[in-house]
Amino acid sequence: MDRTYEVVTARMRKLGPIVTIILVLLVAIGIVFAISVKKIGGNQVGIVNKKLGGGSMPAGQFIAVNGENGIQAKVLTPGWQFWLWPWQYDVKEKPMVVIKEGQVGLLKANDGKSLPPNTIYAPKWEDPDKMKNAEYFLSEGGGYKGPQLTVLEPGTHPINAELFNVEIVPVTNVRAGYVAVIKSNVGDTVQSENRLVKQGQRGIWDTPLSEGQYYLNTKAYEVTMIDIRQIKVSYTAQIEKGETEAGQAMKPLEVRSKDGYTFPVDVRITYKIDKKNAPQVVANIGDNELVLNKIVTPKVRAIFRNNAGKVKALDYVQNRDQQEKQSASMLKQELEKEGVTFLSVNIGDVGDEKTLGALLKTQTDREIALQQQATFEEQQRAAVSQKALTKTTQEAEEEKRLATAAYSVKVAEEDKKKRIIDAQAQAEQIKLVAEAQAKAYRMVSEVIGPDNAALIEIIKMVAAEKIKITPDVMSGGAGAGMTDALMGTILKGMLNKESSPRP
Repeated sequence: MDRTYEVVTARMRKLGPIVTIILVLLVAIGIVFAISVKKIGGNQVGIVNKKLGGGSMPAGQFIAVNGENGIQAKVLTPGWQFWLWPWQYDVKEKPMVVIKEGQVGLLKANDGKSLPPNTIYAPKWEDPDKMKNAEYFLSEGGGYKGPQLTVLEPGTHPINAELFNVEIVPVTNVRAGYVAVIKSNVGDTVQSENRLVKQGQRGIWDTPLSEGQYYLNTKAYEVTMIDIRQIKVSYTAQIEKGETEAGQAMKPLEVRSKDGYTFPVDVRITYKIDKKNAPQVVANIGDNELVLNKIVTPKVRAIFRNNAGKVKALDYVQNRDQQEKQSASMLKQELEKEGVTFLSVNIGDVGDEKTLGALLKTQTDREIALQQQATFEEQQRAAVSQKALTKTTQEAEEEKRLATAAYSVKVAEEDKKKRIIDAQAQAEQIKLVAEAQAKAYRMVSEVIGPDNAALIEIIKMVAAEKIKITPDVMSGGAGAGMTDALMGTILKGMLNKESSPRP
């Protein structure tokens, strides 16, 4: 064991200088290798500047594509990068371009081909990822130097910051109730009578963009937002509740009447810009503010002043509805010429105490007097009507009484006729009864004789009248008894005779 150790030690002593040289070489190689290694951090790119060994770039070229000395088109991505000798390469780390939601990146290339004649923006790339590759952009991609029509959408983009300058701007956001009218500074140039062109052509597009988000180069495409909701404008000192974003407050209107009165008029007008008319409105006038200040307000003031100058102040106050209708008709006609849709107009307060106070007081007094006169005339008419009614009522009562009296006379005449008829009937009846009785008496007299017939009639009368004769007979003495006996004998004989059969 000891022998082996000694042998190894002896040999090491002999090899010592060689090992030392090797170790030194290895350390030197390690150091050289270490200084050629570069680590690119996350969300970073490495921009390489080649200092020697590549030759000069062509005249006018700013970024090297084929390994020439200078800023290299290719960027280093995150991670370890090798063979970047510090005497040959200079590497700077740059942050990647981050586009957040609601933003868009506008690009300007610092190198590339010259733009085509009469253009100020490079044509749009069909594949934006190829555009972001600086090597491809400057070589077979044939990228143009200057502003790019293609934009960076939300995301993280590892682009060469030496080739592209990036300006981050808000995305084109068309809110509900609005449209975006586009004026394009790129595309084919065409002739148009109304200054409107088709989408893709240079000029104002005849079709606006509806609600949504659009990733546009807002320098190549100028955007005018148009409010297409109903817009209410108050030409009055006081704004109604609820008149906020879609409403405007303007200076009250002041008009002068035909008879020289100057007074304020509160006016509220409602209008809108239809979507289909928005491009023409922008082409002729501009945005909503210019429409209000250059078109709507001047026409409203002119129409109301002209209409007021044709009537007297009192007539204006009293015929407010007529003024509204007349002004509405004129505003509709004038605004539609500009592509603005008129909806309504309303007149509020007319004048005030300072401007029309004396005139209105005179009118009030006059109205009171007229009302009093009208009341008096109405009372007179009522009195006349009452008098006529009373007369008519009295005449009706008199006619009623006359009718009653006339009817009573007729009733009396009819009663008289009835009584006469009844009397005649009764007399006729009595006559018939008497004749019948006389006839019957004669017949009885012929059978029993006149005396007996008379006696029987006497007895019938006594019975019919219920004459009490017994006491008189009983107290009559001998003479009365004889008469009674005689009458009894006669009656018995008569009865026997009547009951006996005839020969």
